[in-house]
Amino acid sequence: MTSAVDTTLNALIARRIRQDVQGMHAYAVQESKGMTKLDAMENPFSLPPELQAALGQRLGALALNRYPDGRVNDLRKALAAYADMPAGCDIMLGNGSDELISLLAMACDVPPAPGQAKPVILAPVPGFVMYAMSAALQGLDFCGVPLTADFALDVPAMVEAIARTQPAIVYLAYPNNPTANLWDAADMRTVIAAAREAGSIVAVDEAYQPFSSRTWLDDMRAQPLDNAHVLLMRTLSKFGLAGVRLGYMMGPSALIAQIDKVRPPYNVSVLNYECALFALEHQDAFAAQAREICAQRAILLQALRKLPRVKAWDSDANMVLIRLAGEGDPAQKVFDGLKARGVLVKNVSKMHPLLAQCLRLTVGTADENTRLLKALQETL
Repeated sequence: MTSAVDTTLNALIARRIRQDVQGMHAYAVQESKGMTKLDAMENPFSLPPELQAALGQRLGALALNRYPDGRVNDLRKALAAYADMPAGCDIMLGNGSDELISLLAMACDVPPAPGQAKPVILAPVPGFVMYAMSAALQGLDFCGVPLTADFALDVPAMVEAIARTQPAIVYLAYPNNPTANLWDAADMRTVIAAAREAGSIVAVDEAYQPFSSRTWLDDMRAQPLDNAHVLLMRTLSKFGLAGVRLGYMMGPSALIAQIDKVRPPYNVSVLNYECALFALEHQDAFAAQAREICAQRAILLQALRKLPRVKAWDSDANMVLIRLAGEGDPAQKVFDGLKARGVLVKNVSKMHPLLAQCLRLTVGTADENTRLLKALQETL
């Protein structure tokens, strides 16, 4: 039975909340209590006990009664040094890369002239969901260009779509999520050149850089003119600080200065930036964790490729995409079978037709990967 309060709220929502927002689904986080959690591409390693104690002592001494201060600029400098930021570039921080993606859409929402289309955000698909979400929330159009069947960039299709839509922003995830692959460097250069011709900003998203064999920063340093319209985003989530929520974006100083104007004041808390500074001071420990994850990735891939009805793609990230063969809906059946055995992965089979019958597996510790493989063998 509908109450008077419900009736009032329904009328208020219908009148004041955007229709497209009413039709959206909130970002869902799977319940993971008691599970081997391999669904969110997190670094599975915690800080060593001695570093936990040192960090706790440091955070306890912070002035939590004060707004963030100039110490945040120390983090900007530390991240620029860590990444070996190219000359002529600057850096801005976000509450995770998600906020940076939203801020970039906001800054590029140029009102169209009469008779012109509204700005477009363009990206290969399947890809990170926040590219399309940022466009939708900002009221921009999104153009998704399908990858090839083996998840490579469809260069002719990308070049044609860029010329046709003249996008404000072109996103290139490097490596891509959820496919975990690095695109061919020559293909990237062709697409980036097409975007430059169209007057588009290119955002190269290197969220998984700690596990990748290449970085686009090398091209940005070697060919600054060809990449004068390129921004590069990274996050400390995959570095090992997913709970800290800190992303950063580097690019030409003049461009960063404009986007930084839409950043909310104090968007990075004192706890966030002090945790990040601490991690960078101990980056060797995190680099060792990344090397171990890459080693476990190779072991996991080798084991997966010995299983029947499983196709596993090469990965430059801390995840592996697999496709299941079988009758009906094999991805859902295997997902359910793994969950029943206490292992949580991500079912991406409904995200895009190219991902039919696919699951995404986070690379965990040796013990977690053993549990995953055992559960997968039993389910198959």
